[in-house]
Amino acid sequence: MGIDEARTLFADLRAKDSAVPSEELDAVWAALPVVRVEEILGEWRGGEFDTGHPLNGMLQKAGWYGKTFLSADDAKPLMMRGEDGLLYSDTELGKGEASLWTVEFRGESTATMVYDGQPVFDHFKAVDDRTLMGIMNRKGVGPDGPFYYFFLDRV
Repeated sequence: MGIDEARTLFADLRAKDSAVPSEELDAVWAALPVVRVEEILGEWRGGEFDTGHPLNGMLQKAGWYGKTFLSADDAKPLMMRGEDGLLYSDTELGKGEASLWTVEFRGESTATMVYDGQPVFDHFKAVDDRTLMGIMNRKGVGPDGPFYYFFLDRV
């Protein structure tokens, strides 16, 4: 699959109101380019792909807004919108915050968020210059998942 086809399929899958097959997301992921840590710094608005993963729907219910990457050593994985409408980093739910590293995943080295207080990794690839695709991976999950698939839009 070429990059143009991957971007088209990504948009189609993102627009779906029903479950998204992880196999199709994996095909998109394989065609996307890796990103460097310095390319993803900034504020990002998040959303998820419904693949039937146990985490699906839970972050939205908790008020998840997205992620903020201030520097390689200062990443905020769970930016939430409080009842007052203000954004805050939920360090209780996230068990701390995170840092950004270049980590190999599926044979490619790409920007990855490493959580401080739990064995969780969010791997990122570029859909375009304003959109990232993410795959959440954690200790104990095999090479075939199940993974949590999400996307981020630059604010």
